[in-house]
Amino acid sequence: MPNIQYFLGANSPRGFYSLYDQLIPLENARAVYILKGGAGCGKSTLMNQVARAAENAGFPVERILCSGDPDSLDGVVLPTLKTALVDGTAPHVVEPKYPGVVEHYVNLGACYDSTALAPLRREIMSCMTDYKACYHRAYRCLDAAAQVAQDVRATLFTPALEEKMQKRAAGILNREVRRKKATLPGTVTQRFLRAVTHAGPMSLLSTAQAQCSRIYELADSYGLSHSMLTCLLSGITAAGYDVVACPSPMAPDRLEHLLVPQLSLAFLSTSPATPFSGHPYRRIRLDAMAGTENLRRSRPRLRFAKKVSASLIDEAVASLAQAKSMHDKLEALYNPHVDFDRVDSIARDLIARILP
Repeated sequence: MPNIQYFLGANSPRGFYSLYDQLIPLENARAVYILKGGAGCGKSTLMNQVARAAENAGFPVERILCSGDPDSLDGVVLPTLKTALVDGTAPHVVEPKYPGVVEHYVNLGACYDSTALAPLRREIMSCMTDYKACYHRAYRCLDAAAQVAQDVRATLFTPALEEKMQKRAAGILNREVRRKKATLPGTVTQRFLRAVTHAGPMSLLSTAQAQCSRIYELADSYGLSHSMLTCLLSGITAAGYDVVACPSPMAPDRLEHLLVPQLSLAFLSTSPATPFSGHPYRRIRLDAMAGTENLRRSRPRLRFAKKVSASLIDEAVASLAQAKSMHDKLEALYNPHVDFDRVDSIARDLIARILP
């Protein structure tokens, strides 16, 4: 069974950027379980239990990883069962649109022993303050790095380059995409395939490989692929195919990847910092399309930008690592005072309700 993983949140220059409203189409959903509860109460553990039970029963599972700690789950989608579970606590607060009909609260905060936690009040509050401060510093560093990247794009992106990309996109669409007969336009679902985490920038390109056999690698050192991807997205959806559109965590208003599982087709932007380890079906060198003379003339600025941006992202990662350390401390404070037998009981009840 394919291993499908995405992020729905990003540590971005704007702060935490959420796509959690894209978790699952609510109008067609059977149920969405919104988990409430703080650090260490077993939310990720419960979702892992449900995911494993669904996989063992033969159902496909989409795991939503936490952008702060990719070893932890923030959500699970069971597409064929039209069901999802999600951590609905800050920063990705999720509240119901159709409470009691589609969404249901699961209160894991009830598994805390509040009496035992009372003496830890000051320590918990102090740790939480430090935790949030680390994130604020990380976001400031990411914002500065994004400004540098924007300057690079402004230097290299020209009307001539845009025309080249649109022409290449049209050729790809003509070759790869056959319009469906008498069909509505395809739908667009947003997911992040990349995140800046406490362990450094992380890409989930294997998710594309798990769903798509034909992968176009867009070699893109300077973040120029958005224009081509926008043209491809428009053409593919107009032909009636559903698309997973993946924005950049460093510029959430710009596309970075497209996945079209119905066509077993994907377009992945790569760079020296985020390489593709597989064997692409086609490889397009967007850097070369920017023009040799333009690149030569801009070389000193590009070298400076690369060095400064890398340093700023390293600083952001260091702050996220400090935040992870603070969160681990919070979990260590809470864990001894959580009734995990009760958490397991809630998990078993959810599995019985979800699986047919």
